[in-house]
Amino acid sequence: MNTHSAGLIAEATLKLLDNPGIRIEHDIIFDKLLAAGAKAGTNAQVVRFPRELVLDCIEQAPSEIFFADRSGQGKTISPDGETLNWTVPGRNILRQGTHRPFTSSDMGDMARLVQHLPNIDGVFGMALDDIPPHAQDIVGLRTMAENTTKHIRVLCFTPEGAETMCDMKDVVGDFPWFSVGFTAHGPLRWTHLALEIFYRTAGKGIPTTLNGEPMAGVTGPTTLAGAAAVGNAEILSALVINQILEPGRPCVYNLGLAHVFDMRTGIAVTGAPENHLLADVSAAMGRLYNLPSCSWVSTESMSVDNQSGMEKSIGYLAHLQSGVSLVWGAGQLESELTISPAQAVIDNETIAYARRYLRGIEVNEESLAVDITRSVGIGGSFLGEKHTMDHFKQEFFRPSLLFRKTREAWESAGSRTLAQSAEQVAEALMKKEIPPTLTDEQKKELRQIERSFLARLAG
Repeated sequence: MNTHSAGLIAEATLKLLDNPGIRIEHDIIFDKLLAAGAKAGTNAQVVRFPRELVLDCIEQAPSEIFFADRSGQGKTISPDGETLNWTVPGRNILRQGTHRPFTSSDMGDMARLVQHLPNIDGVFGMALDDIPPHAQDIVGLRTMAENTTKHIRVLCFTPEGAETMCDMKDVVGDFPWFSVGFTAHGPLRWTHLALEIFYRTAGKGIPTTLNGEPMAGVTGPTTLAGAAAVGNAEILSALVINQILEPGRPCVYNLGLAHVFDMRTGIAVTGAPENHLLADVSAAMGRLYNLPSCSWVSTESMSVDNQSGMEKSIGYLAHLQSGVSLVWGAGQLESELTISPAQAVIDNETIAYARRYLRGIEVNEESLAVDITRSVGIGGSFLGEKHTMDHFKQEFFRPSLLFRKTREAWESAGSRTLAQSAEQVAEALMKKEIPPTLTDEQKKELRQIERSFLARLAG
């Protein structure tokens, strides 16, 4: 999307923020917004956001966001920087041919798998079928922390859980080794739960992802531009809220979760070309506001098959090419309901493939190799040349999963499909040793916080 189109969406958004405004279902935040210069709307709990307040809060939000790992190292995203890739939330798992509810044991396995996938930078929390609903975020965070050193994106199920996870943050260190986020309940509405999560996690430097998730045709206009304006209004209102609660809080602009509604099937579609176009809008709006952007790469497929391969390959290429700062989706199937370790392994390879394509061809005197070609001469071979040895590793994409041998070799190895090979790799990596993620004392403290929280729930 070009800057002119992004500017038109931005202007339409400011009109929506002023009239009709956004429903804010939280009394304290409602009063803080009015004190900051917002206006009460014509209906109860509705806030009208003046242009000046919105633009001032955009200026306050940092253009770079650091996502730490467990050691305090990590990676930084920006509107024009490298794209990071994470897994995805959900509630089911497809593993070794069986589809079932996701458990805390699976959470540990997925975290270990992510540890060994070089193109996946973070692991997402999941619903845990074997844990009481109000404790799934707490147990999930502790489990992920014990099984990977990479960044963690938690799920927040309750305000109390969010507050307790802030206590867990201090056990590991005063740096953003996990992040939070929430989605608007559109159109143009933030629920009490979402706002309470923002409220209770504010003031601690925890990055938060602000998700506008309009469904074109249902919770947003059918036209993608109109849906984008609605989602943008939801995101910017949350940005204002978070900057009022914590000036300078790191906020990720996430319009890339937007859906379209399939009018024939009644399904919210996540892997269509329109989804990729909305991810492009997310990246463009992020650049316009000088904020890091976010999107997801999804598929409606129920299994690791040709459909998931097509939708996700095109998705990763489109999203990376758009310059989205942060992409969810590694392992995702069934419109984010299911995660697959095998699909995560394939997605890891897909990201590497897309990155090589987008890197393009370097053209200079060294790469043109005129003198080398003259030296080899007509009918010669470049295999023995030092120039070949110096460049082939960087120039050629080297897959770790894709099959590149003869049919005879494929048949002698069992004639495995890509999905079968990926399943085998995933199971092996989940059993592979990982580096220490926490000290013994940190493990002890996190488990004590978890036990205390579970005891309060039971009492």
